[in-house]
Amino acid sequence: MQRTQFGDMICSIARTLDVAGEPWTPLILRDVWVGFNRFDDIQRDLGISRKVLADRLRTLVESGMLVRRQYSERPPRYEYELTEKGYEFCTVLMTITAWGDRWTAGEAGPPVLIRHRGCGQHAHADVRCSHCGEPLRADEVDVEEGPGQRAHA
Repeated sequence: MQRTQFGDMICSIARTLDVAGEPWTPLILRDVWVGFNRFDDIQRDLGISRKVLADRLRTLVESGMLVRRQYSERPPRYEYELTEKGYEFCTVLMTITAWGDRWTAGEAGPPVLIRHRGCGQHAHADVRCSHCGEPLRADEVDVEEGPGQRAHA
């Protein structure tokens, strides 16, 4: 079944989903981020089919989220590393995690904790205004036409 392509839409959310919106993709990026960087380790952790994993990894390399490095010649084996683009997407994953911890973790609490290396404390993603530093909440912002929309018109 062919997935709808969002890359040509004039919307940053749609374009992001075109790269990372397939359900396995954020989980693969999460695994590489936390240290599962070899095919077999990712496959074992997620229980994903080898065919689907190979396809998703190829897409993530082609989109510049991951790089593939050979670590064995016989047989040829590869490991995957996040690029700057991939690491920046992991910030999105931290925001999703913070939401999931608040709304889906239940009484048991969050399944993982994030420790900030800079201060040594447990932390969670907290989206802030890049100008004033105040929390940035969806019900307190206005969405306006940007230069990309005007250029398209």
